Amino acid sequence: MSVEQLGDMRTEYSKSLLALGEEDPNIVVLGADTTDSLKTASFGKKFPERFFNVGIAEANLVSVAAGLAYSGKTAFASTYAIFLPGRCLDQIRNSIAYPSPGDKKGLNVKLVVAHGGLTAGADGGSHQQNEDIAVMRAIPNMKVLVPSDSVAVSKLTWIIAQKYGPFYMRMARPKTTIIHSESQEFQIGKAITLRDGSDSTITACGITVKMALDAADLLQQDGISCRVIDCFSVKPIDKELLEKAARETGSIVTCEEHNVMGGFGSAVLEVISESCPVPIRRIGVQDKFGESARDNEIPQLLEKHGITSINIANAVKVLRRKQ
Repeated sequence: MSVEQLGDMRTEYSKSLLALGEEDPNIVVLGADTTDSLKTASFGKKFPERFFNVGIAEANLVSVAAGLAYSGKTAFASTYAIFLPGRCLDQIRNSIAYPSPGDKKGLNVKLVVAHGGLTAGADGGSHQQNEDIAVMRAIPNMKVLVPSDSVAVSKLTWIIAQKYGPFYMRMARPKTTIIHSESQEFQIGKAITLRDGSDSTITACGITVKMALDAADLLQQDGISCRVIDCFSVKPIDKELLEKAARETGSIVTCEEHNVMGGFGSAVLEVISESCPVPIRRIGVQDKFGESARDNEIPQLLEKHGITSINIANAVKVLRRKQ
């Protein structure tokens, strides 16, 4: 039995920013008094003239990033997910997504956050951001990414640095199981099929991708073959691959570390209901706030909110009985 490798998303983000800073003098990095936690302070030590810590002022973080982008810079602005978009939706909408100089759509600002979802842990319900995907994907011109591991974070940081326009990328606080190989290619708007299967499809984003794979293993023991899709690009979403999965497997279970209202599962529902309606079940936070949990209690917190591989597997079985 192989030992799972763990990776830290924030560390890979920091490393990628340093490498990008070496290559591109237009890369600038901004923080809001969380630069040590986000590990972006290392960029400031190497490139102090391109690093801006605005303090506990998230609206200013976004506005300053917008100004730098308007002047031709590629701006990476980072803090915790609860504060961005939590405290500055107006600035994100009107200062980053809305301005569209020439034929461009939005400004070249990359909003990269950590501590998304319930796994923010001991910070409790007031700081566990379970609504950000719903909020950000509703903003025109904004693209939304939820990587499943540190490899994806590194690859996607490079990609969004080279693609013009506003992006929102959500990272998890804890170390996560490495799912992807270094050779895996990523494209905005394209999902990745991690495992083929014919009886049902499980599609997930973020930390729940590992749960989806574990659920497929459980189902395989019962003779049920599940396709597993990492849908890291929530907006734009891979309509073609999802429609193909719906046609070929007949049902879909989605899983996310986010409120089921308006989140990733809702995005999948929107696609499938319009093109290839099949039974769908959404696993996620059931329209509730989170609560405090120490690091060793986070699995119990996720279980309390129904976000487990066992619940995913059970949802697949329920849908198959309805087919």
